[in-house]
Amino acid sequence: MMPDAWTASPYVPLSSISVEPLLGGDYDSDPGLVYKRLRTKYGPVAPVDLLGVPVWLVLGYTEVLQVLQNQGGIWNKHLRYWRARAEGRISPAWPLTPIFESDNSAFHDGAQLRRLRHAWTAGLAPFQDPTRPQAQALERAIEQYADDLITLLAEGGGNGWADLSAQYARPLPLMVSNRLLGFESIQGDDVLMDVWRVLDAGPDATAASQRLIAAVTDLALTKMRHPGDDLPSYMLAAVPGLSVEELSREILMLPGLIGDFTGSLICNTLVEVMGNPDARATLSQGIEEVVNRVALANSPMANLTFRFPAVDVQLGRFVIAAGDPVMLSIAGAHADPQFGGALDPQAMRSTRAHLAWGAGPHSCLGRQLAMRVTTIAVSRLFERFSRVRLAMPPDQLPWRSSPMARTLRSLPVQFELAEYYAPAGHTGFGTVSSPEPMPPVMAVPAVRQEPPRSALWRFLRGLRRER
Repeated sequence: MMPDAWTASPYVPLSSISVEPLLGGDYDSDPGLVYKRLRTKYGPVAPVDLLGVPVWLVLGYTEVLQVLQNQGGIWNKHLRYWRARAEGRISPAWPLTPIFESDNSAFHDGAQLRRLRHAWTAGLAPFQDPTRPQAQALERAIEQYADDLITLLAEGGGNGWADLSAQYARPLPLMVSNRLLGFESIQGDDVLMDVWRVLDAGPDATAASQRLIAAVTDLALTKMRHPGDDLPSYMLAAVPGLSVEELSREILMLPGLIGDFTGSLICNTLVEVMGNPDARATLSQGIEEVVNRVALANSPMANLTFRFPAVDVQLGRFVIAAGDPVMLSIAGAHADPQFGGALDPQAMRSTRAHLAWGAGPHSCLGRQLAMRVTTIAVSRLFERFSRVRLAMPPDQLPWRSSPMARTLRSLPVQFELAEYYAPAGHTGFGTVSSPEPMPPVMAVPAVRQEPPRSALWRFLRGLRRER
């Protein structure tokens, strides 16, 4: 039950509510329980503390969809609408400041958003339309990247241990983004490593971010002078008035989004297949449906960046004041009993009404690309491996602490490489084993293919565990 004051009057200033932090040990281990507790106490909209900043967290499916669709243009993404920030009440040292101040299309509305999204739509089109030669070449490249990474995993023997997050699911989408951006191979690997450092927010993240911005700006200038068969060149052709700064900010989103989101979707799908007998049984019949189910049940993008109402607006049991930060919880919406409770948790054929790809003006434009990378990555892994199992129970897997993403820190598995694996493009699947002891097997020699000796490959080789 809610406190009497909130029941009697729906208007309660956000700054006057004493709220618990959203993040913490409970959230890291099982965010669903946190969402349930908040929904029970507050209803579909809950006040929470996000790293020291009070925000409204929207948990109701209907309410999240309402804000995403933004009928009437009430909900704004630009930071100028954030009242507390305009009044100087948000510290520049707030951990999420670099993300919120990136000034790309994710934080624009109206005509500017439509202009930038037109550039994205045109830029991605050749790579998402399966009838286009660029999309066909990209698919072959994804298969080759997957094969290269799997071969690297198996160096030294046909069975062993691997972290499929760090050694496969994360680098593969980043390799795809480098190809889309048109980086030269070795330079692209260096950029990939810096993206990784920034995403992990380690001690060298600041220097990596500076190098990354310089590399992307240089790339934007190069594509303006010498267009190629790549994403930035197609974006410029569609919107010739894009400035170097605008193009740089936009394409800088690609490695982070495709790296973190798609890499997490790959990991979450692998966990589902290895831990769910129903998923294993239906994998060869329709991998896209398995991925769709995972996107619903365990969306990599758990919560979205803020929206700010232009006027006071009723949402859930509260009146949200103009300029208050509102964070939409995709994971919370999917767990809403009015939505998720109506679904059969065991059914593999799941609804397409989920919000993992967003909705409305800011819906994901790269959905087809992310799905294709994920389906190839998952299918190729089970084609090349005759057996693969989780090295620990699913409920003990380590998750990264993040207010936005639901991603694994690592995905430890034990594997056995198939002696005769299917060629790229084959639709067969190997046997996926449950998390149970795996009997000793004879080592099967790996197919050796020497990848470029770049920083990326040196790093990945360094992650291999001796057998």
